[in-house]
Amino acid sequence: MMKKIALLLILFISAGLAFAQENIDYDALNKIKEEGLKNSQIEEIAFYLTDYSGPRLTNSPGLKTASEWAVAKMKEWGLANAQLEPWGEFGKGWHVEKSYVAMTKPYYMPFIAIPKAWTNGTDGLVKGEVVAIDIKSEEDFGKYEGQLKDKIVLITSEYDGTATFEADGNRYTDEELKEMEKYPSASSSRYTPEWIAAYRKRRALQTKINAFISEQNPALIITARRGKHGTVFTSNGASYKADAPGAMAEFEMVPEHANMMARLLEKGVKVELEADIKTKFQDKDLTGYNVIAEIPGSDPNLKEQVVMLGGHLDSWHGSTGATDNASGCAVMLEAVRIIQTLDLKPKRTIRIALWSGEEQGIHGSRNYVKNHFGDSETMTLKPEHANLSAYYNIDNGTGRIRGVYLQGNQAARPVFSDWFEAMSDLIETPTITIRDTGGTDHLGFDKIGLPGFQFIQDEIEYNTRTHHTNMDNYDRLEMDDLKQMATIIATIVYHTAQRDEMMPREPVATVEKSN
Repeated sequence: MMKKIALLLILFISAGLAFAQENIDYDALNKIKEEGLKNSQIEEIAFYLTDYSGPRLTNSPGLKTASEWAVAKMKEWGLANAQLEPWGEFGKGWHVEKSYVAMTKPYYMPFIAIPKAWTNGTDGLVKGEVVAIDIKSEEDFGKYEGQLKDKIVLITSEYDGTATFEADGNRYTDEELKEMEKYPSASSSRYTPEWIAAYRKRRALQTKINAFISEQNPALIITARRGKHGTVFTSNGASYKADAPGAMAEFEMVPEHANMMARLLEKGVKVELEADIKTKFQDKDLTGYNVIAEIPGSDPNLKEQVVMLGGHLDSWHGSTGATDNASGCAVMLEAVRIIQTLDLKPKRTIRIALWSGEEQGIHGSRNYVKNHFGDSETMTLKPEHANLSAYYNIDNGTGRIRGVYLQGNQAARPVFSDWFEAMSDLIETPTITIRDTGGTDHLGFDKIGLPGFQFIQDEIEYNTRTHHTNMDNYDRLEMDDLKQMATIIATIVYHTAQRDEMMPREPVATVEKSN
């Protein structure tokens, strides 16, 4: 009987430990709220990362300006080890020095268009007749053979500028958040094997189309792109690698203007344009850099352990990258400013990282993980791997935090649950989903078995107006949302640094440690 009682007692204690509540430092939490909501510097930080710095393609002058400003500002705040840390070779930087395009016949009209990243300029003002092409298969090449030399080539698309009756901006409803908690997703992914095969087929044809057009020696290429009401989604037209060949000048244009030309040409009306693009490459320093700084831990036994937070500082070039991702970086900078200003003296070291190269393949964070924690390909780990408690990432725009993606780390659920409950006045209907989310800088950590978390945020205009567009500027930022985010992040990061244990981890495959 005594053995049964002892066993039941052990099980009861074990269960209690498994579901033990987090220790919430309400004094620190109230101070963080006061500083984050009433004394916020988020507007100033966002200004310097956007309006002041400009577009921030990796290795461009704009990213250099923003990175150096962030380092100087964190030194001013008193953070330690603030620096630009090299992560490896990225390639050439690139930026636009001049961009102009207008229709001159049958009448004059200025057009909205952005040069494709890493493409060459026009070598001065070019004028010419527009030729629209519509290639759906390799058999269509023959129709344009010898017809494009010195012409301005318009590549039409299915995108249109017709009216839409849904709001550009939105916030998640309670029903949508509840659906997000389900696992697996109630709706199947569009990335089916059939979708992937069709996508690869389209990409292969597009590569051949690009090569064919280039061989015909046109004066300029104009591609109709996704977007509405003056918004155009930008991309790159060539490789940034050091040894990559140059690509001819190309604009990406809003569908309204591209479609206007296509309709005129279809009716037999001659269309002429003039354009002038001047671009510049930065190829003296091919190294990629991340911005790193720390608040050193105060506990002699825990200060070697690290809590990280970050977001990518690089952007696309059509605007100043406000919601993608100056917003995330501003939030993380404000979070460490709050902790430092309040002199909270966290037990563990808090390290902020502002990444580069995210838009071209998550290069900055993945290489940081490889350099510091281990190689995800070989699963050979470095000693620092054992000392990282968690990494927190922001990269979903300007919308307020509504919850967190656990990335399959179910053991972290009660921790976030207690934190969100303590901040119930800041976060409505907090959502904790076991689901993964991808496409950004927490993935490198997650892939090597480190707790890496991305937060659920209200979309606002992210997918309709700002993500990779010419409209992603300071005016699109929701400042009250950014204050909420910074206050929540500061609270979570601080409490992660104060926990008795590091954040729970998922099991990792057997690995070999390296020196």
